[in-house]
Amino acid sequence: MRLYNTASRGLDELPQPGERSIGMYFCGPTVYQRIHVGNARPFVVSMWLRRWLMERGHDVTLVENITDVNDKIYKAAPGASAKLAADAARGYIEDTEALGLGRPDHEPLATETIPEIIALIEELVGRDLAYEAGGDVYYRVARFPDYGRLSGRHDDEASMRNPSEEEEQSPLKEDPRDFALWKAQKEGEDTWWDSPWGRGRPGWHIECSAMAEKHLGPAFEIHGGGLDLVFPHHENEIAQSRGAGREFARIWMHNGMLRFGGEKMSKSLGNVVSLRDALDEWGRETLLVLFLGAHWRKPMDYTDETLAAAKARAEGFREVFRNPSEPGGSWDDLVAALEDDFNTPEALAVMHEWRDHELLLRALDLFGLASLAEEAAAPAELEELAQQRAEVRANGDFGEADRLREEIESAGWEVRDVERDPGYRLVQKR
Repeated sequence: MRLYNTASRGLDELPQPGERSIGMYFCGPTVYQRIHVGNARPFVVSMWLRRWLMERGHDVTLVENITDVNDKIYKAAPGASAKLAADAARGYIEDTEALGLGRPDHEPLATETIPEIIALIEELVGRDLAYEAGGDVYYRVARFPDYGRLSGRHDDEASMRNPSEEEEQSPLKEDPRDFALWKAQKEGEDTWWDSPWGRGRPGWHIECSAMAEKHLGPAFEIHGGGLDLVFPHHENEIAQSRGAGREFARIWMHNGMLRFGGEKMSKSLGNVVSLRDALDEWGRETLLVLFLGAHWRKPMDYTDETLAAAKARAEGFREVFRNPSEPGGSWDDLVAALEDDFNTPEALAVMHEWRDHELLLRALDLFGLASLAEEAAAPAELEELAQQRAEVRANGDFGEADRLREEIESAGWEVRDVERDPGYRLVQKR
């Protein structure tokens, strides 16, 4: 299998099944409110990729973290940040659980990884790659020559000096590019931990380096997350982990952003649709088909038009199972699409050509869509009307048969005449 690697700027080969295990680390959300639909994209991509690799015979471990200590959380709930983070983490799990894709193998919390974070910072200080200043600890970017290679940014670019969302241009820094590994407790911050540098809490970037190593070891195959994390978050993770002598991730997957009305869906822009609201309005099947229709590293449009099209595609799959199975199609066509940079739009096109129930169900199950093969049972009163219609139709009373058919349709169901017993089939209209 080949995947596009941000680090190499090309398609890189994964190991063959049985050659070595596949460790995957995907950056999860910072939890301070319900996640929006765009936040769900890395979760969906990672869970689908895990399922596919396991289908192909790989031994896979997927880790997706939850950041539950962060400046955004302090700002959202002064004096009650821990409760907000715990509530929002539960909401995140509930909402992504409703997608029906299962859970990652590990979902570590930053607050449960503090000993490992402190140990890694101490190691970087010992290597002279980090320094303490006023209770903060900063990473010395100038001591890591490869800094900027992932993002393609260079020292002479002004953007290299821009802080991340959680950074300040502190006068304590030796270099404007340096970033915080540990931050001294500030007034109003109600969560803190003791450390060799005093009370405080970890910076954003060091959390992921420590959580990835804790669950996957010093070297693993795939690191994923949104395209907006390339710089500075993932650039800083590389500096931390490789600076400490770890090989870290080999392939970097960055999914495209979800666009709402032409703009990136973003809490800061105020143009967000929560995953919970999207599920309530459109249902999990429509959302998953929408995700399938966009290549993982390309932008994805979230509009009424794209959602209506996804809903129609889902209904098209249902329609296949309402009719007799027809042999034909090749699983190898699906394999070819997914082994080439996990091309789900091409896989979706392949699946739409299939009328073989067994083949299609196998593919839909891979993407958490096996429910599209299930047919809802009609209410007993409608079954009775359909039986009456069959009887009067057999007796030649077609006027009464039409009246009964219209009554069934007014209840949201369609009666179809078929050759097999009992001579009809009730299908719910959608």
